[in-house]
Amino acid sequence: MGETKLRDIVIVGGGPAGMMAGLLFARAGLQVTVLEKHADFFRDFRGDTVHPSTMELLHELGMLDRFLARPHDRLDHAEVRFAGRDYTVGDLSHLSVAAPFIAMMPQWEFLDFLRSEAAAFPGFRLRMESRADALVEEDGRVAGVRLAGGEELRARLTIMADGRDSLVRSQDLLPLESLGAPMDVLWFHLGKADNPGDALRGSVETGRMVILIDRGTYWQTAFLVPKGGADAVRARGVAWVRAQVAAAFPDIRFPTDGEPDSIDDLKLLVVSLDRLTRWHRPGLLAIGDAAHAMSPIGGIGINLAIQDAVAAANLLAGPMVSGADPDPLLNRVQKRRLFPTRVIQTGQKTLQDNVIGRVLSGRPIERAPWIVRLLDRFPLLRRIPGRVIGLGVRRERVRSPQAPQQR
Repeated sequence: MGETKLRDIVIVGGGPAGMMAGLLFARAGLQVTVLEKHADFFRDFRGDTVHPSTMELLHELGMLDRFLARPHDRLDHAEVRFAGRDYTVGDLSHLSVAAPFIAMMPQWEFLDFLRSEAAAFPGFRLRMESRADALVEEDGRVAGVRLAGGEELRARLTIMADGRDSLVRSQDLLPLESLGAPMDVLWFHLGKADNPGDALRGSVETGRMVILIDRGTYWQTAFLVPKGGADAVRARGVAWVRAQVAAAFPDIRFPTDGEPDSIDDLKLLVVSLDRLTRWHRPGLLAIGDAAHAMSPIGGIGINLAIQDAVAAANLLAGPMVSGADPDPLLNRVQKRRLFPTRVIQTGQKTLQDNVIGRVLSGRPIERAPWIVRLLDRFPLLRRIPGRVIGLGVRRERVRSPQAPQQR
């Protein structure tokens, strides 16, 4: 059934940024519709690291205990293997937050959690299988979206949280700057024996980088390949890929009958690192991956998107509740969030160019970089990357209002 009335906000995309923004704006008393093009949230091989910065926001909202009741694993330190030796490079356990660890939770579980929490607010509506095909423009500003099938949804503000394939990107509606990436990632499952899991393990050797995420009954595996090199790897066959992973982790026993069984089981993630140079136009704001596609390095993408949503609600919800035009305020959201985006992307690009690119090019890896050796030797130094990974840059706090009837 269509919606004929004017909504306060239409959000395109039911990912982490869109769902959190929908929750916060509805909590403030606004009428919000979130559009998700799929029938459910179940898409495998999505980012699933929920960092302390995100859980601290849930704590401020009084939702953390319910979140932690969902299935998850906990990780409070970071380890990586270089040339056959393991190094500890990050420590989150010292952070002065309610949850000083990374929660490894499948993204569909996290999104379902946000949906259940947002449903408590009467102004929130989530529409599944609703794909936005175009923006509706009127009097020089964006006035809503047009769905596949022709239905139009009008709103005072349209928020694009539809990821790196966003309408604003595919239709060149906002300017985009690409920073480049030297790698892509093949994702697949590997069978898991009875060996204990470590939540997250990484291996870096000459010409090969592999990451394992413990999923209880299987390993979710990321096999990094040179940019555009996925077909060449697939041509070697599944047995070759499995042998590469086994060689990277000789201390782990992988059942021989586990996945992947065929080339189709190797799912390609095309890595991008880019950002819009302008995130808004009258009636329109882009956040999350729609505004900045992040590298998977550090698993920071979800958490940066959540921070965007909180900043948008902090700056826009109160004025919109009072009836103000959001257009003059949109640039404040970009100014608030562009600095941490640049800082994090600069760090990711440095690692891409100086570590990942060199490894995948086949240059010999005889020992770990000096910074890795330094972090492993001095435990106190591990707190620095732990803080950056765990809390990010310019961390947001919930300052958006809560409508009296929602308390």
